[in-house]
Amino acid sequence: MEVEILFKIIFLGLVATVAIDIWATFSNRGLKFPRTNWAMVGRWLGHIPNGKLTHNAINSSPKIKYENALGWLFHYFIGILYAGFYVALVTIYQTDEPSVLFSLLFGLATIISPWFIMQPSLGMGICASKAPRPNIVRLQNFIIHSIFGLTLYYAWFFFLKI
Repeated sequence: MEVEILFKIIFLGLVATVAIDIWATFSNRGLKFPRTNWAMVGRWLGHIPNGKLTHNAINSSPKIKYENALGWLFHYFIGILYAGFYVALVTIYQTDEPSVLFSLLFGLATIISPWFIMQPSLGMGICASKAPRPNIVRLQNFIIHSIFGLTLYYAWFFFLKI
């Protein structure tokens, strides 16, 4: 039974992460919204074992071998990890079925990581305050994390019914 739930969590995380990547591509091309450069996230991760957690500007830090692949893998790993938390919380608090509101709020809660960990560590400041267009970055974050939560909800019902 645990293996089946694990596969469902992986599926939910992958579907929700693909959904936000589709939005990110559309909004970048059509609306000129900024898009996360996953190579820079990989570069950040690659410097952590050397004791370098924060950067003034990550793009000025030395390149890391396979940084793009590392960033993308991390992105999908986090999506799956969040899906695991989502399933656990639904199972514990939502009587085995999520609500739309719970799912949306869960997605929005995941915005804490980029705003207070990743963006400051990449040299963008808290809540992207040092980005060239911080309000657009925040809006994009808000939309993406809302989509993530809502996709978890709809993927649950349309594909899994855990």
